[in-house]
Amino acid sequence: MSGGSKQEQGPSSLERVKRGWVWNQFFVVEEYTGTEPLYVGKIHTDSDEGEGNIKYTISGEGAGSIFIIDELTGDIHATERLDREEKAFYTLRAQARDRLSNDPLEPESEFVIKVQDINDSEPKFLEGPYIGSVAELSPIGASVMKVTASDADDPTYGSSARVVYSVLDGEKFFTVDKNTGIIMTAVADLDRETQDRYELVVKATDMAGQMGGLSGSTTVTIVITDVNDNPPRFPQKMYQFSVSEGAAVGTPVGRVIATDADMGENTDMSYLIKEGGDLFKVTTDVETQEAVVSVKKPLDFESKRTHNVVVEAVNKHVDPRFVDLGSFRDQTIVRVSVSDVDEPPIFQPAEGAIMEVQEDAKVGALVGIVTARDPDVKNKPVRRLRSTHKISMTCSSKYPKEGKMHLFSIDRTTDQEMIFHIDPNSGAITLGKILDRETAGWHNITVKAVEAGLSINSDNHTMASHSAVSIRILDVNDNPPELATPYEASICEDAKPGQLIHTISVVDRDEPQSGHRFYFTLAPEASSNRHFTLWDVKENTAGIRTQRSGFNRHEQNVYFLPILVVDSGPPSLSSTGTLTIHVCGCDTEGAIQSCNATAYVMSAALSPGALIALLVCMLILIVLVLLILTLKRHRKGQRMAEDEEDMRDNVIKYNDEGGGEQDTQAYDMSALRNLYDFPEAKSCDSGPDIRSLPQWIQANRVGGGAAGAEAAAAAAAAADFSLFKGYIRKKVEQADADLSVPPYDSFQTYTPSRAPVHQRCHSAPSTRSPPPRSRISPTSATGGRVSGNWQATTLQETLRRKVPSTASPLQRDI
Repeated sequence: MSGGSKQEQGPSSLERVKRGWVWNQFFVVEEYTGTEPLYVGKIHTDSDEGEGNIKYTISGEGAGSIFIIDELTGDIHATERLDREEKAFYTLRAQARDRLSNDPLEPESEFVIKVQDINDSEPKFLEGPYIGSVAELSPIGASVMKVTASDADDPTYGSSARVVYSVLDGEKFFTVDKNTGIIMTAVADLDRETQDRYELVVKATDMAGQMGGLSGSTTVTIVITDVNDNPPRFPQKMYQFSVSEGAAVGTPVGRVIATDADMGENTDMSYLIKEGGDLFKVTTDVETQEAVVSVKKPLDFESKRTHNVVVEAVNKHVDPRFVDLGSFRDQTIVRVSVSDVDEPPIFQPAEGAIMEVQEDAKVGALVGIVTARDPDVKNKPVRRLRSTHKISMTCSSKYPKEGKMHLFSIDRTTDQEMIFHIDPNSGAITLGKILDRETAGWHNITVKAVEAGLSINSDNHTMASHSAVSIRILDVNDNPPELATPYEASICEDAKPGQLIHTISVVDRDEPQSGHRFYFTLAPEASSNRHFTLWDVKENTAGIRTQRSGFNRHEQNVYFLPILVVDSGPPSLSSTGTLTIHVCGCDTEGAIQSCNATAYVMSAALSPGALIALLVCMLILIVLVLLILTLKRHRKGQRMAEDEEDMRDNVIKYNDEGGGEQDTQAYDMSALRNLYDFPEAKSCDSGPDIRSLPQWIQANRVGGGAAGAEAAAAAAAAADFSLFKGYIRKKVEQADADLSVPPYDSFQTYTPSRAPVHQRCHSAPSTRSPPPRSRISPTSATGGRVSGNWQATTLQETLRRKVPSTASPLQRDI
């Protein structure tokens, strides 16, 4: 590679010199095995005049290690062996500098060194070994799978990476497309049952298969998948089994199986019976694919001892592509031998018998006869069922000539009332009680039969037979007809003659076979009445019509019309019912407005239970009233006791303006400080009120007279009041020392109203002296006086109220 730079000539030497680099790609052959460095190429600039004043340098990938440059000539050599498969090209930069000043003469220029490929890599199957599959009996050329080989050589250079495919082993059955690598079948008769897999060796060669090309190989396993091309086959043409004649329905007799050379769902098959399916059935065991032959109906050794059953096996999934190969089904014969066992008696008919008996039959009357036969003995005579009436069903019995008999009984769980009895030898069913069809029209009983050699109550249930017997009770006319309801009708006072006022019907508990037919007439005592007539509608109903007009409810407001009803029998029975007809007032349109009281009078008598309930309710009400009165009296006594205790309260009341905080001499507090010297009490006309004193003083006054009471009171007061006054004095001093609390010896209440306060007995002294040193005096915001009503209660009385009545006199006063 060479390059140069040319200086453009012009009028001025200051013009820019244009760089003249000319580049080509460098190529170097890979896998060089020589001992000398491999020459790659040469870089050169036009400013290099060969004087040796220019130095060439390179930088970039592999510079200085893989690639070196001659600084003077610009020749580039490769010092190492290169592999294109590891790195296909290298990018480097070239620089020309002044050798003395090391200044760059030109900017760096980039160039590429490409590694030239040689065929040194063989094709490789990166995904091998391979496993594929193809269905058996596939046509020639059916695609199996595709294999791919990779070549690391350069696909753009020569034929080093051009690969072709071929089959080395197994080419008899399979081929491969040399360009695409697709494996295909070479034959059309691949049979999985003969060989279910094949192994091939596939080779890939580069250089398009030419001489000198490299190659690689892989193993391909091809699995042959199954198709339903084989029918089921029974290994044997006949199978033999035996079963007891007493085997229950559904009992398995034996198992057979058909084989199928296919696999998977292609072996699924179903079995069916082509012949002999009356007494036997076949099912398929889905787990084992076996045919299970079982009993479909009860077997009889005496009737037939050997049965041939033809069983057929059929594939479930038939492939229509292979129907030409033959029938996909097979048959075999299953021979079943029936063995004899001792069997219980058999009732005939087996489904049970129906008998009939008249409702009025007497106790002991014959209802019918049930019979049974022994199936183990042949040629037994048959006797028909006998009944007291003709019926559509018969029950046969076979008695053995050898004298083998049966014993009969009734299952009492089906006849708990013992309405019927049965003769244990003959099987004759008779009545044990009187029948009533209206109570029960049918009776269903179960009859049990055992061989004569066993007890009737034997627990050997296998040798006993049961049969259901239904007994129908035939109706006789033993119930008279009755009116359906207690009929009531209403007519207007202005009813017209011949007007239909009501229609009646009847009911009859009997059920005659020919149906009901009733006849209606008026009772003999009403046949001559002039008010109403009876009209027989002939459809088991009758109508009531009026004979006249002008009914007056004030003269007679109710009529009772007796009606005689007769049935058709036989024998004919009758009954009489009464129709109540009310006469009512009606409007002009015939609508009923009002009727007088009916003729029915309700009974005033009450049942004993109702009387007892009424008495209990009255007793509970009386108890509640007494309890409420007792509670009220008890509460009233408590309030009176409290009022008596409160009589000691003394309230000093005055109605005047207060003197404010500065007025400390306006009121005399002696009245509040004196405990028992109350002016209003002393001034009462009746003398001092004893209830206003403490209880212990009251007791002394009441018990010892006036003189003794005063002496006792003085002594007690002298002893107790000294202690109490000292305690009060101390509390007053503490309260006087604290200006933030009200006085200790009074409570003050301000009332805005200036209305006078009424006194209880006599008014208190009108001394205008409010409590001294009152720290909560009613004053205005500006400091002036505020008028109002004041009530002061002594502290002693306030404390006394909080002391219980059971305390001692001293405790109460303190």
